[in-house]
Amino acid sequence: MPGLSPRIELREDEVEVTAIRAQGAGGQNVNKVANAVHLRFDIVASSLPDELKARLLQRRDQRISADGVVIIKAQAHRSLERNRIDALFRLRELIAQAAFTPAPRRATKPTRGSQVRRVESKVRRGAVKLLRARVVEQ
Repeated sequence: MPGLSPRIELREDEVEVTAIRAQGAGGQNVNKVANAVHLRFDIVASSLPDELKARLLQRRDQRISADGVVIIKAQAHRSLERNRIDALFRLRELIAQAAFTPAPRRATKPTRGSQVRRVESKVRRGAVKLLRARVVEQ
């Protein structure tokens, strides 16, 4: 299988793909042909880097079982091969999302001008609301 990035590679022998019958409408073809795909990928037993394995196992994703096995069911297409490609694509996408680490946020302070503008807009808004108050005659 082609690599996800230069350092992450997904091996073909680590992915178990099984053909199953699809659910739902489709007439007689659904009852005769096993075109859906059931993909299983064991995260713990895979050759992925340990850091990536840990990130994948920590993800709150319903496709990852308690045993650390990714289970993907693909049945959107009528062809077995297209469903297989779709399932592999979704697995790669899941791994790529876990591999992405956002840049750490650097805390910044608001500028003096933005602080002044914020307070002035709050004062203006308060003045508008004050005009809505009940008029008390003296």
